[in-house]
Order: sequence, then C-alpha cells, then structure tokens
Amino acid sequence: MDLQQSGLPNTAFIHPQGKNQADVAQLVQQVVDLLLGEMGTAAERSPLPQLTRLPSHNIPNEGIPEAELLAQLKSIIQQSMNAAHPGYIGHMDSIPSTASILGDLVAGAMNNNMLSVEMSPVLSRLEPLLLKEIAAMFGLPETAGGVLVSGGSLGNLQAIAVARNIHFPIREKGLAGLPKPPVFFTSAAAHTSFQKAAMVLGLGSEATIGVTTDDRGKLDCGALQVAIAQAKQAGQAPFAVVATAGTTVTGTIDPIEEMAAIAQKHNLWFHVDASYGGALAFSPQHQHLLQGIEQADSITFNPQKWLYVAKTCAMTLFRDAKGWQRNFRVGAPYMGNEDDAMNLGEVSLQGTRHGDVLKLWMTLQHLGKAGCAAMIEQNFAIAQVFLTSIQQRPYLKLATKPDMNIICFRSEPELLPTEQWDQWNSKLQDHLLQQADCFVSLPLYQGQRWLKVVLVNPFTAVTHLATLFEVLDECHANLSEFTPA
Repeated sequence: MDLQQSGLPNTAFIHPQGKNQADVAQLVQQVVDLLLGEMGTAAERSPLPQLTRLPSHNIPNEGIPEAELLAQLKSIIQQSMNAAHPGYIGHMDSIPSTASILGDLVAGAMNNNMLSVEMSPVLSRLEPLLLKEIAAMFGLPETAGGVLVSGGSLGNLQAIAVARNIHFPIREKGLAGLPKPPVFFTSAAAHTSFQKAAMVLGLGSEATIGVTTDDRGKLDCGALQVAIAQAKQAGQAPFAVVATAGTTVTGTIDPIEEMAAIAQKHNLWFHVDASYGGALAFSPQHQHLLQGIEQADSITFNPQKWLYVAKTCAMTLFRDAKGWQRNFRVGAPYMGNEDDAMNLGEVSLQGTRHGDVLKLWMTLQHLGKAGCAAMIEQNFAIAQVFLTSIQQRPYLKLATKPDMNIICFRSEPELLPTEQWDQWNSKLQDHLLQQADCFVSLPLYQGQRWLKVVLVNPFTAVTHLATLFEVLDECHANLSEFTPA
C-alpha cells in the first residue's frame, strides 16, 4: 500500500517493511524533542497553568501539516496539569518514571490486547507472575494472584464483586432470591468508589456502611463491632470489611490488624484499599505501617501513585487466586486457550485492556526494590521537614497526625472570625500558587476546608517548602489587610 497515493500522510503508520522509517523517525524525534523540551523546563511553568485556549476540536477534511500538529501539541502540554513541577504537591499525582513513559510508548506501538493470551502472548504471562511477586511483598501466601485494572475504583469494584459472589449464591441468578440485603463496612473516610461499587453491583449505595473514625481519622474498631451487630439486628447480611491504607484527604492508615481480626471473627471478607499506601511494602523502613495486610482476602494497590508509574496502573490482588477465578470467571468462546496461561479478560471486569504491565515491569526493573525504597524514604524525610514547619507556627493546625507523606493542615488566625476561616484558607491556596509557585489542594474534611500536600515529587526540595512557608507567614503577618469578598 502506498500511503501517499491513498491520500494519507507518509507517516500515518509505521511500514512493516521499514519503507517510511526515515520519515517516521523524523516525526518521532520531533515529538520526543518537544516532550523533553517541555518536561525539562517544567519548573519554569506554573504547577497549574491557566487555560487560555483549547486545541481545535473540528475534524479536518484533510490531515493538517505535521508542523501545525506539533504546535497544537505543544500548546496542550503547556496548559496541562504540570505534575513535574516541584511545587505541584496538592494531589496523589506523581511525576512518571522515565521507564514507565517508555513502557507506555512501546506498549502503544505493539498494541497487544490483554483480553487473551493469543493477543498478548508475553504480557498475559508476565502480568500474573509479576503480580504474584508483588502479592508476596504484602505477605500474601503462595496461593495469591491478581490482575491489573484501570484505576483504584475498578480495583475496589473487582474486589467487592468477588467478595459478594463468594459470600452469596448469586453468581448466575443475582440478588433477587436473597432473604437479607447484603451490606459491607468501610471507614467513613474511605474512598467514594465503594459507594459506586455498591451501586453498580445492585446492592445500592446505602449498602456501604461508613463507620465512624477516631480523632486521628482512623476507623474506630469499637464502632465497627457495633455496626456489624446493628446490621444483623436490622435483618441485613454483612459480607465484607474494608480497611484503608492511605485515605484521600489525610493519608490515614486504618488499624488493619485489628480490623482483620474482627472480620475473621464474623466470617467476613477482608479487603484493604492500599491504592496509595501499598507502596510502603517496598520500604523495609516503613512497611510495618501495613502490619496486618498479610491477612487480607484482597488488596487494591496503585503503582501509578507512589511508585511513579505513568497512569493508568492499578491492581487487585487476591489471597486465593483460584477462588477469585472460580467465582468470577466467564469464559469467552471466541478466545483461544493455552495450557500454561489464562485469558485475563475472562477473570477481570475489563475485556480489552492496554498492556500496562510493561511500564510497571520496566519501572521495577529500572529502579529495583532499593530504588523504590529510597524514593519512599526521601518522601518521608521531606514530609518531616514540612510537619516541623507547621508545628513551629501556632496559627497553623493539623487535621491529623500524618501516617505518611500526606499532610492536611489549615490556618486558623485568631484575628478572623471562625466563620471566615474556610474562605481564608481558600485565599491562601491561591496565594501559594501565585506567589510561591506551589499548588496545594483544598479538600473538605469534617465540614471544613483544609490545605493538603502530598510530598511525592522527587524534585521537591527543602527550598521549595521554605518559600511556601514564607508566603504563609507573610499572609498571616498582613492579615489585617484581608477583607472578605
């Protein structure tokens, strides 16, 4: 096929016999040069650039020149969330590792389909083996296994779906015949994906029972015992308990070990949402914070957060891989079968799926366990600097004592009425972005607005934090100039 005679640009596809290799190489090099130029100057742009104009959304009759395409691409990069900036510290969005960027590029070029082994013969075999190794790092037994999914919400959905199917005889006939409505228990601070999971699974969002937390934001185990007893008395059928290892707002880790014991006592499935905090398994110095996770029946973990793998990359791990597959698998007659490997699309919520395992594998091979541990330890160190700086300022208040490198705090100046504190902290968020080149988020916690930092960027230095606190001090010193809008 002659691409140019067909009306397509010569670089529309990579010719399998290399006939347009020089032209494609030139286009690829221009994109790589653009990317390196923009990422290599990320610190010179705002962590959260202003949106000035969107790219053209009109589909042209004829393809546009490559120079124009590259110009629009550059504009998109320059107006996008700039997680590479050392001052981008507001969310769990890490700068991606170089290896994961390259892994995504290669996976995209291969375009293998994780639906079946025959459509991804290497990656479909690599994924279960790598996830089994990661499951062992959490202390799960040899029987464990897992599957990659596109985000923590799908990971939690997969886990709750399997727990429901194992606990109730509904795999084929559904919920209609059950004498009691199923319910499960999470922390009141757990991720909203559990409510969505209950809704999608036909349980109703109210089937997710949020248990009160203590003064550190951790699930109250006494309250959990009461909630389980009350659910049974109300004619409900409890089937699972969920612990969170790293809540979204405060980064709190629930009392995993104690919750595991309660779940076992009541014969309930025990799931740990370690989407963020699961990375602690790679840190010999801090993995004790996950004590008890080895007793989990299932775990959600997102390397796209604290292991620096480009989005998306998340997983659901199961203590009993055969039990998961037996209670969830739906065979697909249009796919071939291999004796030594399973079709992952048959045991996952997703069918067609990107080869995310490649960028995960490349990152872990490139950094190694020691490299991952070093990054986590560096983050803990700079978080301690941030925490000390807060404690030195009486006008700043911590939401909770942090468990990890997520710190939630706010300004509560005595010169302002308490009803203006939320507005004041909102104003501080804007000041920090404009004057300190730092983006911090403004979550709602216990009905109030707080400032939150996630110290995950390896290039965030003590000097960046010093600038942030200088701006906070200046704002507090000039508080008398503040007038509500």
